Amino acid sequence: MSEQTTFDLIIIGAGPGGYVAAIRARQLGMRVALIEKRATPGGVCLNEGCIPSKALLDSSELFSLARDKFAVHGIRVDPPQLDLAAMMLRKEDVVAKLADGVTYLLKKNAVELFQGTAVLKGVNSTGKHEVAVQLVSAGPTLLAAPRVILATGSQPTPLPGIPCDGQLVVTAREALSFDRVPDHLIIAGGGYIGLELGSVWRRLGALVTVIEMLPQLLPNMDRQAADALYRSLRKQGIQFKLGTRITGVQQRGATATVQFDSGTGAEEIGCDKLLVAVGRQPVTAGLRLEDLTVRLDERGRVIVDGAYQSSQPGIFAIGDLISGPMLAHKASEEGVACVEQMAGQRAGVEYEYIPGVCYTWPEAATVGKTEEQLKEAGTPYLSGRFNFSALGRARCMDETEGFVKILAHAENDRVLGVHIVGPRASDLIAEAAAIMSFEGTARDIALICHAHPTLSEALREAALDVHKEAIHV
Repeated sequence: MSEQTTFDLIIIGAGPGGYVAAIRARQLGMRVALIEKRATPGGVCLNEGCIPSKALLDSSELFSLARDKFAVHGIRVDPPQLDLAAMMLRKEDVVAKLADGVTYLLKKNAVELFQGTAVLKGVNSTGKHEVAVQLVSAGPTLLAAPRVILATGSQPTPLPGIPCDGQLVVTAREALSFDRVPDHLIIAGGGYIGLELGSVWRRLGALVTVIEMLPQLLPNMDRQAADALYRSLRKQGIQFKLGTRITGVQQRGATATVQFDSGTGAEEIGCDKLLVAVGRQPVTAGLRLEDLTVRLDERGRVIVDGAYQSSQPGIFAIGDLISGPMLAHKASEEGVACVEQMAGQRAGVEYEYIPGVCYTWPEAATVGKTEEQLKEAGTPYLSGRFNFSALGRARCMDETEGFVKILAHAENDRVLGVHIVGPRASDLIAEAAAIMSFEGTARDIALICHAHPTLSEALREAALDVHKEAIHV
């Protein structure tokens, strides 16, 4: 092993939490080592999650528009033909360019990047944490720093007794790179990942069936919003079996028979691909956390304090390794807050204002409390709602599905939650998050002059409707 190299901070994992933390730490004057086992930075999000899935969602949406909606706009074209290979090449090009961009940012900020696998070795005689790195190209090396951030992310949770073979039973990674459109894609899990990938392949011509163990989709989303999205996806041809548990899979050549139970007895259905998207779990194997007495919770997540420090002084964790929603932007915010606190700055993450987005079409976006949560907590609230069908811009776009729903405190009018199902909900939710972060009220939104005609007018109308003052209802 080569001679030890000392840093101010070592970060393990170059995903959206790790690489952002590394750049911010360099801005604060720290010498930083960033360790990543992949050939490119960006983690699951950039390489096999957020970015490639959105690239395919956009491509498949354009394909479905050309096939199903161009004629309504007076555009006559021959039925479009799918070139799946070209679509996949575009997706890979998007990922490659963004990965190159992250690599450039790391170099620009003088972050020292090590490609290899890291193992925590404990504290040396100088009080620094040692990390052994098996480099891909140059063998082993030893790094040391007073602080280490774990940002190794998460991996798909398997179905018990049903191993993924990457061909018939697949994860999102493989479902982003099919070389042909499946005849019948069965998706285990009705969460964000399953619904997004189901939308991609349904638009491209696959029969898609979603099997969800719970009686509803997206259990953490406001019920009105989740139910509206469920109805829309059913209209698009996605089939659902809710309250249903997969009990087994039998492979028959290039196809499989999926066995399930919906409470009325054993049933089965055939498919040529089974996508397992029942959740994700932290990646901690191989780090040797047990040797350092780093405490984990019952779900395998690292237990941290308000500064993101684990039970082992000097070992920190962020992102999917700790509690909270497994979202790229949450990991990035934690990475920044973690290193800023190391530098003595006041920093934190406003977890109650972290937005979540399901990138189906229509999109669904949410921030803050749901109506169900407010009822359970006994919080007095008022609700305002405005449908996109009454909005001029949405009519011009021929995108009239969905609504904006605003929940405000009944006594002080402070916005407690905003839930959007409709066109560009992923962009519209930013205004809601900003208002809530500044403790704004429904009347604050209503007093903002929104340009006409725009989709954002739906937010203003919903805010007006909280006090039953909406103009266009």
